[in-house]
Parts: sequence; structure tokens; C-alpha cells
Amino acid sequence: MGEPGMIGVLQWGTLAVCCIITLGRLPSALRGENRSLFSIFALLTLAILLSIDAPYVAVDQALGGMNVANLVLRFVIFAAVFFLGFRMARGFGADDARRLITGPIGIAAAAAASAAVVVVFLMMDTAGSSAGLAGIAAKDGHQAALVECYGAAGRLYPTFIMLALFPAMMRTLRSGLSVLVRSGAALLALGAVAISLSLLFPAIPPPLGFLRFVINYTAVLCVVLGLVLFWMAKGLAKRGSKKQASLTGVTWR
Repeated sequence: MGEPGMIGVLQWGTLAVCCIITLGRLPSALRGENRSLFSIFALLTLAILLSIDAPYVAVDQALGGMNVANLVLRFVIFAAVFFLGFRMARGFGADDARRLITGPIGIAAAAAASAAVVVVFLMMDTAGSSAGLAGIAAKDGHQAALVECYGAAGRLYPTFIMLALFPAMMRTLRSGLSVLVRSGAALLALGAVAISLSLLFPAIPPPLGFLRFVINYTAVLCVVLGLVLFWMAKGLAKRGSKKQASLTGVTWR
């Protein structure tokens, strides 16, 4: 299988995993349970969808064919990682990470990244729908440089969120919590490393450009599967509590 085929399998496979998990969370979300977790999965699914050529072009053409869909994609990712960061900081009991994400530093990071993304986008010649802005970068050296700056600006905020959570992930890995919880933390930590490595994308030579896709989709899969393990651990803990309650005559609420 060549690089395009491998990338296609990675993209559609990741989308399929995200769709299955999102649909699996839908019934509980409709009951009002863990809606924030459903929102994270839904946003990540939308982000993956908008990173694939055919869906991206269809959506962008509907928006005018000026690659506005890519700008939408950036803010979908920002929203997903913010909710992920807030949810995980609470789950880990990491007040330091929660304050960093939602406090003045976190707000400033989100505002700066958002402003940088919008400003660089407006500086580009965005005519012609192109997933990943590959068509824009191919126009000339100036546009290629702007596309690199735009991509770097878009990767800064997700990296900030994941690095803010990283110490809590490592504390969880060293804790005496269940194997599922520690495995989920390990996957999230791996995802954080992959997202941080994305800052090095400009240093990747063109012949190894496929590594960008590998790193991006590895990050998404690690985050999604890590969340699934936390979800499973929580479900098992609830069932265990119910069983204990029935044995002692206490009603579970």
C-alpha cells in the first residue's frame, strides 16, 4: 500500500472509530448523562471529517470555496481541546491544570492562538477549496510560508492544553488506580506527546510528509481511546458500587 492509500486508511479508520464512539455515547447524552463527554467526541468526529479531502471540499464549496471550512476546523479543534482539558482536569482532580486552562493564562493562550489563526488566514490567498490548504501552499513560496505559519498557530493552543494536563496524567500513571484508568492516562499522555511533536512539522522534509498524518491521527486516536477507557472504568466502578449497595441493603441513587 502506497502513502496515499495508507493515509486514506488512517483517515477513514479514525473517522469510523470516532463515529462509533460518538453514537455509542448518544443514548446517555439524550438522558442528560455526561453530555460534555459526548460533545468532545462529537467535536473530534467533526474535526476528522473536515480533515478528509472529499467531505472537506463539499463543505467548503457550500461555504463559498474560500477554505473557510479550514478556519471552522481550527475552531472546532480549539473547542474540543478546551472541553477535553476542562473535563480531564476535573477527572484527574488536577486543580492546578484546571486553573491554568480556565484562568487568565489559559484565556490569553486561547485568544492569542485564535487571533493568530484569523490574521494569518486573512493574509493568505484562500481561493480554491483544498483540504489541508495543500493547494494554497502550492501557489508560491510566500503562500507556502503563510500556510506553515497558519498551521503552527493552530497547533499552539492544543499543545498548551495537553501540556497543562501532562503532569496530572503522569501522576495518574504512578497512582494505585485501576488498570483501565492508568491505561487511559497512558494513552492521553501519548496523545499529548504526539500533539507536542506537531510543533516540529516545519522541520519534516517533504519526502517524509506522511509523518504529519501519522502524528496527527495517532494523537486523535490516543485521546479518543483514552477517554473510552475512562468511560469504561467509570461504568465498572458504578456497577461495583451498585452490587455492594444491594448486598448491604443500600439503594443506589
